[in-house]
Amino acid sequence: MSIPDITLNDGRTIPQLGFGVYQVPPEDTKKAVTTALEVGYRHIDTAQMYGNEQGVGEAFAASGLAREDIFLTSKLNNGYHLPDDARRSFDATLKALSSDYVDLFLIHWPLPTRYNGDFVQTWKTLEEFYREGRARSIGVSNFTPHQLRRLHTETEIRPAVNQIEAHPYFTNDEVRAFGQEHQIAVEAWSPIAQGAVLGDPVIVTIAESLGKTPAQVVLRWHIQRGDIVFPKSTTPDRVRENFALFDFELSGADMGSITALDKGEKGRTGPNPETFDYVPS
Repeated sequence: MSIPDITLNDGRTIPQLGFGVYQVPPEDTKKAVTTALEVGYRHIDTAQMYGNEQGVGEAFAASGLAREDIFLTSKLNNGYHLPDDARRSFDATLKALSSDYVDLFLIHWPLPTRYNGDFVQTWKTLEEFYREGRARSIGVSNFTPHQLRRLHTETEIRPAVNQIEAHPYFTNDEVRAFGQEHQIAVEAWSPIAQGAVLGDPVIVTIAESLGKTPAQVVLRWHIQRGDIVFPKSTTPDRVRENFALFDFELSGADMGSITALDKGEKGRTGPNPETFDYVPS
């Protein structure tokens, strides 16, 4: 099965479907990623704060796949926004992943109430990694339009990606629209709202009519919207199920019905980027 690629604003491409390892315990990560690679995933999304980059690197090293055949993403830990801290932390990421580059490196959270709200200096450090070729693409996660505008006016390189919470109960359309206007690709984390949308009668009805699972229907909705998604599971059958998204399509009416489930801010399952300030101790 061929996974579509999304072309980023820096000319590089990213597989639209990936495999996420959020909340996968470090001791289980190698096995989970190995299963994903065997199924056919070639895009793996991790982060420094997940504590499982090494397991991702071990799975890749054992896979026998060429480095250029794998798209690896990681994200800067919230505790390392200062430039020298970010440099040391990025070096540790490359070591953990057993690679001399990452395909995409993101600022995980803007932290507007930390570091005097200066995520711009952090972004300029990521620009260094990009110019050195050690981060083939750079982007952000959980940034709002006004935060993205600061980067646009105060830095030189536009983010290739903004990874944001998005799912049928929280479509996050304002941020998605800003990304489309400025050629910033949207990656959707929590694409099934931590499972909350899977029992929704609208989604269940569509799934039954297509002979698909609710999760497949929701992930397909993301795909047809143009989102990049990376569902996670440690169950092999579920890993395979989440990969099987390209042998069916949702009708325009089905797409509209799912989009209409949006609850606005009430549908948000994660922190609000405007106030979230968690820094690991």
